[in-house]
Amino acid sequence: MTTTIYHNPRCSKSRQTLQLLKDNDIEPVIVEYLQSPPSEQMLDEIITLLEIEPRELMRKKEAAYLENNLNNPALSRAELIAAMVQHPILIERPIVISNNKAAIGRPPENVLEII
Repeated sequence: MTTTIYHNPRCSKSRQTLQLLKDNDIEPVIVEYLQSPPSEQMLDEIITLLEIEPRELMRKKEAAYLENNLNNPALSRAELIAAMVQHPILIERPIVISNNKAAIGRPPENVLEII
């Protein structure tokens, strides 16, 4: 089974999570999501695997969150997902997908539950 990490190489937690995977003999597919954001459909699938709501995957302190009024409770699931695709900096990182499960690597040890 393929393991995928949505990775930001500038983020220490993302680098630690990637190293943790490698330390467990897993060579994941690395998606640098700031360069290659997931599609709306893929992001919807990731959110479903994480068993969370879209806003829970958003980095609320990012300027794009405030500038786009994404704290508006009237925004739909589709609108929030579209905002993350348009502004991938909003997506919490790292996300690891393995064995039809997903985990956010904050802390990195969270991913041990799914590998």
